[in-house]
Amino acid sequence: MLSRNYSFKGGNGLSKSALVIGGGIAGIQASLDLADRDIHVYLVEKDPTIGGIMCRLDKTFPTNDCSACILSPKMADCNGHPNIDVLTYHEVQKVEGEAGNFKVTVLKKARYVNPKECTGCGDCLAKCPVKNIPDKYEFGLTTRRAIYIPHAQAVPRVAVIDSSVCMKLTKDKCGNCAKTCQKGAIHYDDKDELITLDVGSIIAATGFKVWDAHVATEYGYGRFQNVVTAIEYERIMCASGPHRGHIVVPSSGEPPKKIAFIQCCGSRSQKKGWKKYCSSVCCMYATKQAMITKEHGDVQEDIFFMDIRSYGKEFEAYIERGQKEYGINMHRGARVANIEEDPETKKLLISYTDDNNDGVTEEFDMAVLSIGLTPPDGAEEFAQTLGIELNEYGFCKTTVFHPLETTRPGVFVTGAFAAPKDIPTSVAEACGSSAKAGAWIVGKDFTPCAPKQYPAEKDVIGKEPRVGVWVCHCGINIGSVVDVPAVAEYAKTLPGVVVSNQSQYACAQDCLDAISNAISEYDLNRVVVASCTPRTHEPLFREACRNGGLNKYLFNMANIRDQCSWIHMHAHEEATAKAKDLLRMAIAKACLLEPLEGSEIPVTQAAAVIGGGITGMNAALDIAAQGFPVHLVEREKELGGFARNFAFKEDGVAVADYLKETIKKVENCKLITVHKGVTVKDIPGFKGNFELQLSDGTKAPIGAVLFAVGAAQYQPTEYNYGSDAKVVTQIELEKKLEEGDFKGKDVAFISCIGSRNDKVHYCSRVCCASMLRNAIKIKMKDPTANVTVIHKDIRTYGYREELYLKACQMGVRFLRYPVENELPEYDGNVVKAFDATLGMELEVPVDTLVLATGIAPLREEKEELAKMVKVPISKDGFYFEAHQKLRPVDFATEGVYVAGAAHWPKFMDECIAQASGAASRMLTVISKSKYVSEGIVATSNPDRCDGCGVCVGCCDFNAITLIQQPNGAYKSNVNAGLCKGCGCCVASCPAGAMEQRGFRNKQICAEIDACLDYPVGGQ
Repeated sequence: MLSRNYSFKGGNGLSKSALVIGGGIAGIQASLDLADRDIHVYLVEKDPTIGGIMCRLDKTFPTNDCSACILSPKMADCNGHPNIDVLTYHEVQKVEGEAGNFKVTVLKKARYVNPKECTGCGDCLAKCPVKNIPDKYEFGLTTRRAIYIPHAQAVPRVAVIDSSVCMKLTKDKCGNCAKTCQKGAIHYDDKDELITLDVGSIIAATGFKVWDAHVATEYGYGRFQNVVTAIEYERIMCASGPHRGHIVVPSSGEPPKKIAFIQCCGSRSQKKGWKKYCSSVCCMYATKQAMITKEHGDVQEDIFFMDIRSYGKEFEAYIERGQKEYGINMHRGARVANIEEDPETKKLLISYTDDNNDGVTEEFDMAVLSIGLTPPDGAEEFAQTLGIELNEYGFCKTTVFHPLETTRPGVFVTGAFAAPKDIPTSVAEACGSSAKAGAWIVGKDFTPCAPKQYPAEKDVIGKEPRVGVWVCHCGINIGSVVDVPAVAEYAKTLPGVVVSNQSQYACAQDCLDAISNAISEYDLNRVVVASCTPRTHEPLFREACRNGGLNKYLFNMANIRDQCSWIHMHAHEEATAKAKDLLRMAIAKACLLEPLEGSEIPVTQAAAVIGGGITGMNAALDIAAQGFPVHLVEREKELGGFARNFAFKEDGVAVADYLKETIKKVENCKLITVHKGVTVKDIPGFKGNFELQLSDGTKAPIGAVLFAVGAAQYQPTEYNYGSDAKVVTQIELEKKLEEGDFKGKDVAFISCIGSRNDKVHYCSRVCCASMLRNAIKIKMKDPTANVTVIHKDIRTYGYREELYLKACQMGVRFLRYPVENELPEYDGNVVKAFDATLGMELEVPVDTLVLATGIAPLREEKEELAKMVKVPISKDGFYFEAHQKLRPVDFATEGVYVAGAAHWPKFMDECIAQASGAASRMLTVISKSKYVSEGIVATSNPDRCDGCGVCVGCCDFNAITLIQQPNGAYKSNVNAGLCKGCGCCVASCPAGAMEQRGFRNKQICAEIDACLDYPVGGQ
């Protein structure tokens, strides 16, 4: 084994780097946040490609976005970022030193293909004689060869040789791949090597593995061909999967007519080999899979579950949509006993208990096992290498008040390596871990990375248009509806087009590189891509143009996914004709595009955090830890927020004690200015240049602002609350229990008060766990007390399932009533409810009725702040982020962020982690002294402007002012930093003086002419 020193992107002039271990979505996001902070990053991934589990998914809930479509830009950004060294096929072997000064030994595994020489053409794969090796990426559903590229969107797109089966490496025979490779990229003499990295901090983002379904022998996985796991079903559904997105029954290859989804497979059980915890994501991904399956054809689908755990943002609405719009059959409280197979037909016989508690056996074509999440392979050895501890479940050990910190200083954790969790939580925590890690690197001796150097821009002024066109299949998202080859061929006939190609995934790294290379190879001066939405992908293609030496604004895009294949999915010919029309219009406009430049905008290197609760204080501390001043605004007279009402402990620490310690840290921090007892009057300005205006007259320049204003407890009107002394809320009960003032003997809890009803549709997330924590306290204080929990579902996701188990063991009784029923009746002494398990109405005597009240959004207060910076409110009254999956703490308005209960109901550990995530996102703005604004902005022609001021009144972003000229006349002036390029002023200007760069009148007219001057579909 060799040991060498390597030259990386960061060079030798760096003060410190960060190490991120794991290249899934959490590791990618953590790396990007650090890199955007001008911190050099080593991203180490043991597999040959980054992307993790997310790149294997078909769609993502609750938006049903294509997983590849939203992840590929992140993968490409990460691989192409000048401050990130992506070390795929590497593994960490040893960690020495201490926080701020770690020395990490990394194994560079021999891949026998030189990444710098390999073009990912795939010629070598076709010539390899070693076949039928189970494909790990496809979870064994298909096979690969000895030399392979992991998948179509692999980043980097580089082949790798499996040395255990390669005939050349094992028997010194063959050598076909080396003979075939025209680049000479194959090197059979490649060896494993050890490299040493000097880093200041480490982030562990190694993710999870799925539970081994073979353990569930009662379900026949591995014996019955038509029983598949959920992750296998993702690949079956996926456009890039073994069946190219066509769902088929494994035994017959025919489309299924009936599919059963079996929940909690491997989770929430005391059985040997199963996991006690809830895996948090299975209910939602099963519903997503059922919904997407319905879009493929008319299929009967049944989901069998104990409790549906739709606790996240808009999750409850998603479940309801699945039932009502898609007709998915939900079997609540039904755990499938076993599966048998008809040996002749291969159909599955599934036994379960129906709503009448009768045993039923029903025949299905397929069964999908919703398997849980477990610690990644080698977690124990990995923990020993890092010098960190694992918890009792084998995941990384953290605490509620320090959810991103491991037991070793300077080593942080993010994503599912800490606990089973969904993608938005992983992304937010990834941002948070980067804030924590950055604090160990940024100091007085910190040297930021140098900015990226681009090739010189080619001069296109006065030259005839030379347009390059790429038409994307997007797997089957576009290709199954639109005739992509025909569209690409049609583009070749259009004026100005010199090259037209089709691509399986235009956003994949190989296609991006092809675009960059084609600009010089074909002397292109315009680029058009026909694929999906510009909203997520336009920046990616612009960057590819810039990397090729072309001004990024000489790029145009036709959205043939949303506007053709999705909306016309049942009209293939018409969708193809429309795609040709849209592409023709995009090319016509592209021919008239002109190079643009953004303006250089100075940045105020300070931040404001609105809200002084747990979320706000932690965010302020994380920002201050990296040397930037913070204004912390709290409307109450003291800090602490709603958590001041909590009278319980987490991990043995009282919430009150944690609050006291945190408040002390905030008030003693010289970089944090605390404003108590005031409200925000206004926040005029734009990214990097806001002004915080408070009710006491304070005005402070800031570069970014965080809304951490929290939420409130729902104030109940049900059950005579306020007039009946027996009726209390959870907070009131907690206080009585803590003070020893509780005497109840017959106690009933009723869940979902102020949640999951006709007026408030969402789940408040925290109520079930709080309810069980209090029920346990009552039983511990008085084991003879009768405690009954009346509920629709118990939503103790993750490790909080411990509370459910403990409550059951202590004798707490659970009464499940149907979701569609009204709230149980209460006459002052007895609660009457229908028990869905027993199938009868029960009466529960009470001397104490505890209302598990939900979380109210405080919509009116949020709207006041929202108007100041033009950010949206969701239909449920919480702030609405830029993207539910991949930008969970960002607003669409740049420089403004959200965290904590202002975003959605959540537990304290989740608020703290998201606070750090928001702090990290803010640091990417305020850590820089300047930035370049968007080039597509409005401009005013002073020769035409008559100073009427119509444009000023219609601008929602206060970007336009009237400036008096020396002759006394007024002319419009556009602030490029504030302008969002919406075009309202252009449309409103009566004199025609306003025009928008990138959307000039002649460019728009060219699009219209291209649409109207040709027959539909170019025929």
